[in-house]
Amino acid sequence: MIDFTQLRKDFPILFQEVNDEPLVYLDNAATTQKPTLVLDALRHYYENDNANVHRGVHTLAERATADYENSREKIRTFINAKETAEVLFTRGTTTGLNWLSRSYGDAFVQEGDEIVISFMEHHSNIIPWQQLANRKGATLRYISITEDGFLDLEEAKKVINSKTAIVSIAHVSNVLGVVNPIKELVQLAHQNGAVMIVDGAQAVPHMKVDVQELDADFYAFSGHKMCGPTGIGVLYGKRELLEQMEPIEFGGEMIDFVNLYDSTWKELPWKFEAGTPNIAGAIALGAAIDYLSEIGMDSIHRYEQELVDYVMPKLQAIDGLTIYGPQDTKDHTGVLAFNLEGVHPHDLATALDMEGVAVRAGHHCAQPLMKYLHLPATARASFYFYNNKADADRLIFALEATKEFFKDGII
Repeated sequence: MIDFTQLRKDFPILFQEVNDEPLVYLDNAATTQKPTLVLDALRHYYENDNANVHRGVHTLAERATADYENSREKIRTFINAKETAEVLFTRGTTTGLNWLSRSYGDAFVQEGDEIVISFMEHHSNIIPWQQLANRKGATLRYISITEDGFLDLEEAKKVINSKTAIVSIAHVSNVLGVVNPIKELVQLAHQNGAVMIVDGAQAVPHMKVDVQELDADFYAFSGHKMCGPTGIGVLYGKRELLEQMEPIEFGGEMIDFVNLYDSTWKELPWKFEAGTPNIAGAIALGAAIDYLSEIGMDSIHRYEQELVDYVMPKLQAIDGLTIYGPQDTKDHTGVLAFNLEGVHPHDLATALDMEGVAVRAGHHCAQPLMKYLHLPATARASFYFYNNKADADRLIFALEATKEFFKDGII
């Protein structure tokens, strides 16, 4: 049995005061904190093995290369890819989606084709497809959201059709906190001859993801949202599709031979990884995966669900507070977007920060969703496994105090 109260001690940043109050960090959908194990991995690389990978035969280069590729294997196991050739290191989810737009999209999307996304997508899963549609004369189509905050699967069955070339959907919404039916969407896409791309930024850190079981063609996620460093991420792709794609960045170890007027590329996965990669980031991401695997993703998912079961009814009991997305805790992840009547989200987040509670406020890089919901912005509290019920209580207390302040001017 994992003692999650003890795991909190692995995160030194949490033990500080903000505005003379103990920090309650509830902005995990934006980025997660790093355990000592990951910080040590970064420091160890730079202090002991700092060398470029794949290029040298000296000892430091060989150690760095071994650790870098060992992290790739850890990721392969973590998401159950068939082989490491299907695991590409990127700067993050955004980079992976842009690579797909530029490489796969430019090669295989034709004029008159359709690209399907949903109204709940992050900007990183909207703009690359907008740009691709503009370049190729394709049509961008959106799947609607039901009144209770779910992706409308019945409409998806109509929107995804024989003209669809690409379907790209978030596994978990970064605003509505809903888990989307990826397996059903994959089946719809494949039945219509389309490829399925999944934005997994909010899923991989919080639940067990098996890319073979999902049968997704591509799956992108970020290291910094799963206890890893910033600037490192992963794009998974099926080998047969990656082999048909051309790289969009050139130079460094992605090259096989360079002639005066043409060049050839290395085999997968290296043909996509131009220049000196984020070696330290990749190695530290491997350490983060070791850490998460030791806890167990099923355990993390169950614990976070316990926190949602605890905090969501308390939020729903606050008069004038509206939670967006599904209202049943069993359908809601630890991402909770809400507004307090009469208080702008930015003012609300500022007031909570004065109580030491860090939440996000704004459009959460989802402006089309805000427009769809007829909202200018929301506040958002997002939980991770190092949070606890005391953090939830502090959030509720701070919200009640803020409500009273804006009502009576007393805090």
